[in-house]
Amino acid sequence: MTMTPATQAAATALANLLPSPTSLVATAPEGAAAPAGNVGILVDYVGPLSAEISVVLSARAESSARAAGGAGTFALADVMRPALEAATAQLGSGVLGEVYENASAALFQDSDSTLFELHDGGSTGANQEPFAWLAIKIRRSAAQGAGELSAAKLGRIHDVEMALSVVIGRTRMSVAHVLGLEPGHVVDLDRSAGSPADVLLNGRLIAHGEVVVVDQDYAVRITKILDTAETVG
Repeated sequence: MTMTPATQAAATALANLLPSPTSLVATAPEGAAAPAGNVGILVDYVGPLSAEISVVLSARAESSARAAGGAGTFALADVMRPALEAATAQLGSGVLGEVYENASAALFQDSDSTLFELHDGGSTGANQEPFAWLAIKIRRSAAQGAGELSAAKLGRIHDVEMALSVVIGRTRMSVAHVLGLEPGHVVDLDRSAGSPADVLLNGRLIAHGEVVVVDQDYAVRITKILDTAETVG
């Protein structure tokens, strides 16, 4: 499928946030893209431009993604989600589905998919494989109307449960520091006392609020709902 400004913007946004030791560049492959990685990510997106997205990681990309996850048990899909959110945000305001680990390259063989190769500093030579491969299949074209979804269609998912999280701060630790944690240790966060907490819906920032106590339970009072541009930033 011919590349569009929306798919190019999505590929660039994903390349900017994909865990990598060096910056990545998204380019159209010469001929058909043949992913050589063993680990893939598949996600469905519903919005003005609904899409299916598949990312296949090279061994270098998989290593970088797992290193970005840090110590302990984690899902590769969780590490990849911020990059996928940034990519789909370029297609308009919508809902990003659950991210699945799936090494299938079927989407890369679909004639309706737009293909990209993500190159890093280690994939500039003629014989070097890409850092990762990306396939985007748009299910609704702009000509079919990129306006708001109808109430009837949204009604199909009105009872779908979504995870709402409240984050009061974050920090980064070395593995040695984590292993040295004991009861009573204090972990400094990247936020001062009194600063608003982040409210995330399925991992995406949608609002700010303040933590309160209601009937001896923690709660969050919403102080600001963010628009699309702010949630992407």
